[in-house]
Amino acid sequence: MKLRQGQFSFLPDLTDDDIRVQAQYAIDKGWAVSVEYTDDPHPRNTYWEMWGHPMFDNPDAAAVVYEVNECRKEHGGKYIRVIAFDASPGWESVRMGFIVNRPATEPGFRVVRQEGEGRIIRYTVESYAVREPEGARYA
Repeated sequence: MKLRQGQFSFLPDLTDDDIRVQAQYAIDKGWAVSVEYTDDPHPRNTYWEMWGHPMFDNPDAAAVVYEVNECRKEHGGKYIRVIAFDASPGWESVRMGFIVNRPATEPGFRVVRQEGEGRIIRYTVESYAVREPEGARYA
């Protein structure tokens, strides 16, 4: 199962040139670009590990691609994404984010049904990846 999360998730995996074009778009908009990685891509896990520092004053997208490739060397078996943060008043939020690296196998998610009192039914999404200890999920 291929994780569908973030922009461009319905497209084939992005090439380095595709990443460069999208990063340059974000830079031209004045957004800070960052590279992040995780081994738990649950949709509610918004806090991924940051690779290096956010690139606030970076004028060239080649530096973003360089950082992505350096992160791939260290964490190639994990999910890696590029995010662009807009610090403009009124936004102050991530405006763009897309996955640029995936583990060789993606275990996927399952839906767990919980029945409560009366007619209450709750559903929870659980990642199959969390069955392994952190750091060994995609070894």
